[in-house]
Amino acid sequence: MSDQNITPNEFVGFDEPIYANLGMKPEIVAYGTEDERLWIELEPNVWFRPLSFDMTTGSHCELLRVRRGGVLTRHRHPSPVHGYVIKGKWRYLEHSWEATAGSYVFEPPGEVHTLTVDDDDEMITFFYIGGAVLYMDDDDNVTHIEDNIGLIQLCREHFEKVGLGADFVQNFIR
Repeated sequence: MSDQNITPNEFVGFDEPIYANLGMKPEIVAYGTEDERLWIELEPNVWFRPLSFDMTTGSHCELLRVRRGGVLTRHRHPSPVHGYVIKGKWRYLEHSWEATAGSYVFEPPGEVHTLTVDDDDEMITFFYIGGAVLYMDDDDNVTHIEDNIGLIQLCREHFEKVGLGADFVQNFIR
C-alpha cells in the first residue's frame, strides 16, 4: 500500500513531507487516546501499542502496557533499547532495581531479562527497540524471534479483527 492511500485520522496525524517527490516518508504524530483497539496482546496481561516501525533500521517504537502480574517472557536484545516509564513500575527478575514512573532505562545489546509487574500494579512504558527481540527458554535457546515483519503482521491481524482494517498498520510504517 502506498503512502498516498493513508490519510491522517483520529489516531495518527502527519503532513505531506517536503521531499515527497524523492520518496521521503511523512513524520508521524500518534495521538494520545484511550481507545483499546490500538493495544495488541502479546501475552496474558501484556499489550503493546505500535508507534512506528522503521523498515530501514529494523527498529520500532511502542508503548508497552503490563497489568496485574503480567510477565514478558525472558528475552534478549541484540541491539540497544531505551525506555521511559510513563506510569506505574516494573522490574526484571534478573536485576535488583525497579523502574518507576519518570525513570529512564537503557538496555545494552545482549542483555537477557524477564520483565514483570506485581499483581496489583499497571505500568506503561515507552520503548525504542533497536532491532529484533529474541525470546529464550531457561537453557538460552531462542524460541521465538520478534521483528518488525512479525509485529506488523500481528498488527494487521489485530486491527482487522477490531474493525480498524488490516491496512491501518500502514500509518506506522516508515
